Amino acid sequence: MLKQRILTAAWLAPLALVGLFGLSGDAFAAFTAGVVLLAAWEWANLAGLSEGARRLAPVAGLALVMAALHAAGMTLSSWLLWLAVPGWLINLYWVVGYPERAGQWHGTAVRLAMGLWVLLPTWVGFNVLREAGAAWLLFVLLLVWGADIGAYFVGKALGKRKLAPRVSPGKTWEGVAGGVAVTALLAVSFAVWQGLGLATGLLLLAATVVVTLASVVGDLFESMLKRHRGLKDSSQLLPGHGGVLDRVDSLTAAVPLFALLQAGVL
Repeated sequence: MLKQRILTAAWLAPLALVGLFGLSGDAFAAFTAGVVLLAAWEWANLAGLSEGARRLAPVAGLALVMAALHAAGMTLSSWLLWLAVPGWLINLYWVVGYPERAGQWHGTAVRLAMGLWVLLPTWVGFNVLREAGAAWLLFVLLLVWGADIGAYFVGKALGKRKLAPRVSPGKTWEGVAGGVAVTALLAVSFAVWQGLGLATGLLLLAATVVVTLASVVGDLFESMLKRHRGLKDSSQLLPGHGGVLDRVDSLTAAVPLFALLQAGVL
């Protein structure tokens, strides 16, 4: 398994770096759309559609929506980012109440609708951040990775209080605190690197804490859907790493929220 993970990472990491930082404009929008549509294919399975043709239908529908938005020049529209705010508040409500509240969303139609308010703002958020500058896109990626790394090591060393044992038994409150500590240090370092003033730096620090917590919800939300479906991974598209959603679950919450905050206050 370790060998397979290394081989997959050897081609995946360069591809991701070239796509995210070597492309811009329409090419970047097309690249990120491809990633989101792969995630949508996996989401259809999480929604209960495991058969080929039925599973491809919602993916095709999302592709048409994205194409229409692009044709209308709306790939940077802030209202699409705002769609994520009530969506993720609802998602948090369901995660906190799992499994008692599962009856509210277990239907396939509702789970497909979840995918719309999760995946579409993620795509728009990527476009908005890339337009704002590669540094902001890099920051949110480092934020999510730093939160994961901090949560893993601090949780492993000090974790005692379970965060959401019925959704993801391994996660702890101590791990969350470790992730926040790492991303707070990242925010301070980024503010110094970019020469941000004190006021803007403090706003970035506050935004970082909020987005870090949102990224945790993104991770838990996908874990909840996989647990409901009895799945370990969202797919096997990335051998040794699971599926695309397994790699971007935290980003689906972090990217649109950070794009909103970056555009509004930073």
